[in-house]
Amino acid sequence: MTMEAAPKSVAKARRRLRDDLDASGVCRSVDDCVLLLSELVTNAVEHAEGDGARLIHVNWWRVRTSLRIDVHGPGAPEKVRPRRPPASDTRGRGLLLVNRIADAWAVAPSCHGGTMVSFLMYNAWKPDGTARHSPGPTGCQLRAAPPPEASPYRGGGVVRG
Repeated sequence: MTMEAAPKSVAKARRRLRDDLDASGVCRSVDDCVLLLSELVTNAVEHAEGDGARLIHVNWWRVRTSLRIDVHGPGAPEKVRPRRPPASDTRGRGLLLVNRIADAWAVAPSCHGGTMVSFLMYNAWKPDGTARHSPGPTGCQLRAAPPPEASPYRGGGVVRG
């Protein structure tokens, strides 16, 4: 999913992910997945404004029983890190949420230029195959995973998990 780097894209990404996950029969909290996506897309939009980049790219898919979500935006991968903002600060907690809720997350250079931040939600589907797999009304984005050599979870990048 390619979107304009604008605040309205955050809501668009949230709606599309919620529709796709609801249609797929995911058994993890859809709200948690949508929250983390929202945080990462918001970060990409905010950094795009300062960088002059106008597009962000978002992808999600099923990897066996896990859900993987990638958000591609501007900036250097080495600048992506969780902050510890003061209690009075209303911003700066997105990656702290990702670190707390996701089962694993990674940062790597994006194939679109800039940075890709990715997270995994393990056991998003039951291994016994009882989940529904019908596409949602917008065309389900859940598809085969990229080849292992394209994964930031295999060497390189910052990984928690």
